[in-house]
Amino acid sequence: MENIKIITTKEEYRNALNFIEELVDRDPESGTVDGDRLLLLTALVKDYESKSFPENLPDPIEAIKFRMEQADLKPSDLIPYVGSAGRVSEILSGKRQLSLDMVRSLSTGLGIPAKVLIQKSNNASESENWDTTLVKAMERRGYFGNKTIKDFGKSELVSNFFATFNQPQPAALYRKTIFRKAPRTDNNSLLAWGTRVLQKATEIQVPIKYKKGTVDLPFMRKVVQLSTKATGPLLAQKYLGEHGIKLVIEPHLPKSHLDGATFFADKDNPIIGLTIRHDRPDNFWFTLMHELAHVALHYEMNIEYFFDEELQNKDGEENDQKEIEADALAEEAILPKSKWETSAAKTTPNQFSTEDLANELQVNIAVIAGMIRFKHQNFFYLNKIVNNPDLSVQKYFADVFKE
Repeated sequence: MENIKIITTKEEYRNALNFIEELVDRDPESGTVDGDRLLLLTALVKDYESKSFPENLPDPIEAIKFRMEQADLKPSDLIPYVGSAGRVSEILSGKRQLSLDMVRSLSTGLGIPAKVLIQKSNNASESENWDTTLVKAMERRGYFGNKTIKDFGKSELVSNFFATFNQPQPAALYRKTIFRKAPRTDNNSLLAWGTRVLQKATEIQVPIKYKKGTVDLPFMRKVVQLSTKATGPLLAQKYLGEHGIKLVIEPHLPKSHLDGATFFADKDNPIIGLTIRHDRPDNFWFTLMHELAHVALHYEMNIEYFFDEELQNKDGEENDQKEIEADALAEEAILPKSKWETSAAKTTPNQFSTEDLANELQVNIAVIAGMIRFKHQNFFYLNKIVNNPDLSVQKYFADVFKE
C-alpha cells in the first residue's frame, strides 16, 4: 500500500484497512508522512464504504453514551480511555473531538467500530443545514416564541429550541425509536414535531399515573365508541387523561407524512401525539387506536418512541412486527373480525350495510366506512360518508389549526 490510490475492489479495501490499523498503532503526528497517509487512506476508505456499503452511522458521542448505557458505565469509567475526568466531560458534551489515540482505545475497550468514532460529532452548527421551509414552519407555529429567522438565524433558533427544553438530539432520540416512515420524510421534521409534542405535554396536568394494563381491547372499544358523541375527540382526550395518558394535538410539519406517535419516555404518563393530517373521523380514530395499541402492547419494552406515518393507506408491506401488532389490535378495537365476517358490508359495501354495522358496534358511521374501505383496499367506496365536510375533527382543536 505504499502507492496509495482510489479503492475499487474488496481486496484493495481490505488491504487499506490493514494499513490503516498499522498506521493507527504508530500514532503518527499530524503533518508527518504517516499522518498524511492515514488521513488520505481514511478518506479513500470512507469513499469506498459510502458507495459499497451505504449506511447511516450514529453520531460518535451518542454511540459512546449508548455503549455506556448498555454496560452500565459511569463517566469516570471512561478515564482510562481518554486520560482525565475533564476530557471525559468535554467529549461527552461535544466540546472536544476524539483523537486517534482515543478512537483506538475506545474502539478496543468499548467495542465501538472505529469507523463510527472517527466521524466528526454533530454540533450546533449543523442546525444551519436544516431545511429553511421546515424552520419557517416551526417559526409560524410558535416553536421559537417571538424569535424569528431574520433576527437570529436558523442555527441559533434550532439549537436553542432543543437546548431550552433539554430534549435529545437526533442520534439520542432515534436509538430507542420505532419508525413507520415514508421514504421521502425529513428526519428533522419528525424530531422537531416530537419535541414540540413533549413540550406541550408538560403543560397538561392529569390526575393520576398510568397503571400498567389499563389499556386493553375493552378499554380501546370504549374509547372508539365516543366517536358517536357530538364532541367525541374532546371526550376521548378527557377520558385518556383520567387514566394517566396525555393526548396532544400538533399539526405535522413539512416533509413529513406523520399521523401520530406514542412516547414512553415518561412511564408515569404515556403521551400520544396526533397530527389530524387528514381531517376525517376515520383517520383520527384509527390513528388513536393504533397509538393506544402501542400502549397496550409495548408499554414495558425498551422503546421510548413510536413514530407512525401513512397509517391507513400504506405503500408496500409493513415489515416491523410491533407495527403489525398495533395495526391488528386497532382494527379489532374498531371493527371486530367476528362482526366483519358476518356483515353484509363485507360483500355489499353501501350506505345501508355500513349504517347497520356502525349501529351494531356503536361507532361513528364515518369511522366504520373508513375501515370498510381499508378492508377492501378500495378508497373510492363510501366517499360521501368518509369525506363529509361536516365531520371535521380539526374544528375541536381550533387553537392549534389557526395557521
